[in-house]
Amino acid sequence: MTKKTQSYLLHILGGVLFLSIPILLSPDRESPSLFHIAPFQRNFAIHILLLAFFYTNYFYFIPRLYFSHKRLLFFLAIIACYFIIALLPGLMLGSGAMPGHVQCLHHGRATLGNGPTFVPFFRGGSVFQFLLVFFLSFLMRLNQRLDTMQSEKLKTEVSYLKAQINPHFLFNTLNSLYALALEKSDAAPEAILKLSAMMRYVVTESSHDSVPLENEIGYVKNYISLQQLRMDGGTPFSFIITGDPVGKRISPMLLIPFIENAFKYGLNSEEDSFIAIAIDITDSELILSVKNNKVAIAIPAEEKSEHGIENTKQRLEYLYPQKHNLAIFDTISSFEVKLTLNLA
Repeated sequence: MTKKTQSYLLHILGGVLFLSIPILLSPDRESPSLFHIAPFQRNFAIHILLLAFFYTNYFYFIPRLYFSHKRLLFFLAIIACYFIIALLPGLMLGSGAMPGHVQCLHHGRATLGNGPTFVPFFRGGSVFQFLLVFFLSFLMRLNQRLDTMQSEKLKTEVSYLKAQINPHFLFNTLNSLYALALEKSDAAPEAILKLSAMMRYVVTESSHDSVPLENEIGYVKNYISLQQLRMDGGTPFSFIITGDPVGKRISPMLLIPFIENAFKYGLNSEEDSFIAIAIDITDSELILSVKNNKVAIAIPAEEKSEHGIENTKQRLEYLYPQKHNLAIFDTISSFEVKLTLNLA
């Protein structure tokens, strides 16, 4: 039996048991005309409305209002539901007295003239019943949200770990290093050191929750330097860093997917290529801007960068909720990303 099936069965069983409460607790439960007795009808209707409120709160109010930070609207909706549950059964089913209570005012019973009796659901026990249903639905929904977030976080982390060093980049870099070695270029030892530093960063630091910003930028610099081995001198390219990264921290490997995407889709020696990368660091923010022309290039489906960018979006939602802004401008000829990250 799957977990989803178990959940459905649990909800069905819980609903049946909840609706059984007024039957089991009714002093007239053995009467064949139980469902024709007005006080029982009203009590049973209240339980039906409470059950409807439970699922309305679970499926709509909490995810659509509470989790969307519409808290005032959420609490107004809850209060409205309480009064609907308190008043509607009496309005629809009349003023039959609840078992064990006298309907006259001088016997401690309040009525509204000859109309419906509203007081029973406003008693402390009934308020407690409503609050119990409210908190149960709230806690169950919160637990379900936490389970979903944990599951999505694990999926994202696995995808992120798989994409830490892109095989396509590694193979291209090794080919470039091989070409430099054949030419006996003085740039070969430095390029090898940069690749080594990148590998060391991935192995030793990228598993941490946060790293010094200067280390992350160092990784980006090494990546760009190695990618430049593939570029000829005529390719328009700019890489600018402004501000001081010292003393600031960032979650590792957040910037590289956007930069990697620019080199993957914006570099072709046979077409007009253009790549511009800028990192601006202020006292509390980091702003990354990446823009590139789109060029024709054949990339295997499993190595496309869209997945890396989607994974990074999810990581940003988990790691920097309401502390980042990501704008992506995707046109036929160009692709531009602007990420603003609150580092405070």
